Amino acid sequence: MRSGVKSGESKIMSACIEIERKFLIPRPPALEGVPSTQLRQGYIATGSTEVRLRDADGSYTLTCKRGDGLVRREEEIEIDATQFSALWTLTEGQRIDKTRYRIPQGELLIELDVYHDSLSPLIVAEVEFKSEAASASFSLPDYFGDEVTEDKRYKNKTLALEGIPHG
Repeated sequence: MRSGVKSGESKIMSACIEIERKFLIPRPPALEGVPSTQLRQGYIATGSTEVRLRDADGSYTLTCKRGDGLVRREEEIEIDATQFSALWTLTEGQRIDKTRYRIPQGELLIELDVYHDSLSPLIVAEVEFKSEAASASFSLPDYFGDEVTEDKRYKNKTLALEGIPHG
């Protein structure tokens, strides 16, 4: 069992404030040799509190997010494969599959998500910051396109429900 959680147990991983900006990537940099993780995630609740189930290469988490835009509250617990399988059925029709690449950028980490299936060819970059000031002073790499942090159409839960935004 890769998740490190014994069957039937859950482990609280984090409860924090997330400060994150999101950008479209019209032409990604070369990704050969860049560390990546295969992610599949589904949504159990998609209202003002988002409940997400994620499989990251065999590590399973259940995450609750509250709020919109740049600053959000996030709580996450690690679950085992049995718990994941039991809950996964609840996400039917509300799922996404993507490959996440981790690109160091100074002291920051760019998480570049390449979406699959009906969301292809969408590519989005997310960058988390320690403060709103750090977020505001971030210098964009040349390959970044439009910022979509405040555009709810590009939230993963919306992509899972509605597909790629048009217009």
